[in-house]
Amino acid sequence: MKTRITELFGIQHPIIQGGMHYVGLAELAAAVSNAGGLGIITGLTQRTPENLAKEIARCKEMTDKPFGVNLTFLPTVNAPDYPGFVRVIVESGVKVVETAGNNPSAVLPHLKEAGIKVIHKCTSVRHALKAQSIGCDAVSVDGFECGGHPGEDDVPNMILLPRAADELEIPFVASGGQADGRSLVASLSMGAEGMNMGTRFIATKEAPVHEKVKQAIVAASELDTRLVMRPLRNTERVLTNDAVERLLEKEKRLGDKIKFEDIIDEVAGVYPRIMQEGDMDAGAWSCGMVAGLIHDIPTCQELIDRIMQQADDIISKRLMGMLGR
Repeated sequence: MKTRITELFGIQHPIIQGGMHYVGLAELAAAVSNAGGLGIITGLTQRTPENLAKEIARCKEMTDKPFGVNLTFLPTVNAPDYPGFVRVIVESGVKVVETAGNNPSAVLPHLKEAGIKVIHKCTSVRHALKAQSIGCDAVSVDGFECGGHPGEDDVPNMILLPRAADELEIPFVASGGQADGRSLVASLSMGAEGMNMGTRFIATKEAPVHEKVKQAIVAASELDTRLVMRPLRNTERVLTNDAVERLLEKEKRLGDKIKFEDIIDEVAGVYPRIMQEGDMDAGAWSCGMVAGLIHDIPTCQELIDRIMQQADDIISKRLMGMLGR
C-alpha cells in the first residue's frame, strides 16, 4: 500500500509504532520496522543522550530499515538534556523523529538541517495546524480514545480525523483506537494516510515488557480504562487498577484543591515497576480503549501482515462489492 506517509518515511506499510515510555526500546522498534512499519525508540526512557546513542546503535544491529526516535517535550523543573538528545539523533543518522508534548519549534531547525523528517503528535486540529505552520512534515492526530494524553477537548476520531483532513495540507496518521485492518481502512477513508498504534504494539511478542502487562491488555475490555489527572488539565487515559481507583478517589475528595504532590505516589516513577517487574498495581500506566479489540499476542510481523491482509480484503472485496460493478 502506497500513501503519502509510506513515501515520506520510506516504509512499506502505513503503520507507525508510537513512542511509549519503557516500551519503545530497540527490540520493538526493530521488529516493527523489519515488518514494514516504522518503529520508534522512546528517547526519554533512555535518561541520557549517551544511553540513547547506545539504544540507537543496538537497533541498527537488528534492522537496516528506517526507524525513528520519539522526543516528548514536557514542562518540568529539571528538564532533560534536549540539546544532547538532538545531537545524538543527528549524529546517529536517524531519519525520523516523532515529537510530542510542548511545541517542538526550538529543535526543529537542527532536525530539519540534518534532513530528518518530523511527525508531531496532536490532539486537536488547532495544534495540528500549528505543527504544520512551524514546519513539521506530518502529524499524528490523537483522538479521545487514545491511551496516554488525549488532550482536553474530548473529540473522538470519527470527528477529529475528517476535521483534520479538511484543514491540513501535510499528511497525517490516525492515533487512538487503531488495532487492525478495519482501523486502517476507516482512518484512510476519513483522510488519514496511515495509522499510529501504541497499545496494540505492547501486546506483541517482541514488546520488551513483563508478560503480566500483555495479559492485562488482552484481558481488558473497552470499558476498563479511566481518565486521570483531569483536574490538573493533564488528562491521561490509563488502564484501571487499585492505584488508579485510589487516585480517582483523591481527585473526587480534594476537588479543585488537588495538587500534583497529592497523587505523586500513583503516577511518578511507576513505569519501571510495571513494565519491567510486572507490579500491576504500582501506579497508573497508559492504555487505550482499543484494549477491547486486542485478543492475542502475535509477533509484529504476524500483526502487520494480518492488518494489511484484512485491509486489502475490506477494500478489494467488501467495499468494491458494495459498488455493484
